Parts: sequence; structure tokens; C-alpha cells
Amino acid sequence: MDERLLFPATERNRGAIGDVLSKILPSSGFVLEIASGSGEHGVIFQERFPNIHWQTSDPDPSYRRSISAWIRHQGLIKQMAEPLDLDVQKKPWPLSPEIRLSLQAIVCINMLHIAAWSCTEALFEEASTFLKKDQLLIVYGLFIRDGKHTSRSNEEFDYSLKTRNSFWGIPDLDSVSEIASKNGLDKHNVFEMPANNLTVIFKMK
Repeated sequence: MDERLLFPATERNRGAIGDVLSKILPSSGFVLEIASGSGEHGVIFQERFPNIHWQTSDPDPSYRRSISAWIRHQGLIKQMAEPLDLDVQKKPWPLSPEIRLSLQAIVCINMLHIAAWSCTEALFEEASTFLKKDQLLIVYGLFIRDGKHTSRSNEEFDYSLKTRNSFWGIPDLDSVSEIASKNGLDKHNVFEMPANNLTVIFKMK
């Protein structure tokens, strides 16, 4: 049985995200992806950046099965490890000594708006314990800027998220940056992305 999941948003945004990553990722080492979902991003970026070890993770068993299925389907078994069972709020994160030693960056795509604020706090708190000076935490998704939604569609989407789950919603970039700063990460750069998304680069001080 094919356990691969298909997320339409991944197909739409993977090219643009990959273009940003190509400008900022190191040439080797491990990149840890938090909340990898279906695994489509993971295999695409592993293929695009073959000298990097792209380590996927997700707390949902069905998503981890999808990730594993995508790894097999793309013939990446020798290049990619199995996804980690990692919940951002369960500390410490289960990273092997090899990953801890060679970790170069952490990537989180489209998680913050469908997770409780405590997950955002945990992401930055735990990332700061593994990242070294000048290493990056890269976050992609929708954000409120200067206290306002960046588009009417974002505002409507935010409302729909909150009606589905009161803990969900598009985060305020200033509030996220405050959490980052408390944990030793500076907002280093912001890339405007298609469909009103942002890629926000945080760097360890």
C-alpha cells in the first residue's frame, strides 16, 4: 500500500522555498526539519542539496509513514535517515550524537499557524540549545506584520483557523521575534514569498 501523502501547498511552494535555501544553507552537515508533514519537502530538498543530510521529523505516525514512503519512492534510502518521532514540546529533542555534532541549520515550514503558541516557544527554546553561533533557524509561513494582516485572504484564513481550533492562528512576527531574541536568536533576514508567505531567517547570536 502506498502511504505517501500529497499536500497541494508543498507542490506550490517548494520551488520558492528551495531558491531561498540555496542562498543560505551550508554546503554540508545536517539540516533538521521540524514538522515535516507528508515528507514531500524533505525528499525534494534532499535531491536539490545532495551534500546535506536532510533529517525529517514529525510527531504524527501517519506523517512519518508518509515520509518513509516518499524516501523509498524517490530512491533516497541510502541518503536519508528515517524520520524522527519529534514533538517540539517534548524536551530534549531526540537527536543522535552525530546530528548534534554536525547540525548546521533547523527548518520549520508551515507549522506555527496550526500549532499552539507554546509550540512556537518550544521551537525557539530547544533550537537554541542545539544551534551554535551564526547558525540558522529558518521559518516559513504566514505572519502578521506591524500588527496587521498582510492581505484580506490572510485575515479570512486566520479566522477560519481559529474557528477550527482556538489555539491556532497566524502568528505576529514581532511576537515571534521577541521569543527568538529571548532565546539568543536575532531576526536576520525576511524574504517575501508567493501567496503572502514569508521566509524568516533567525541567526544564533
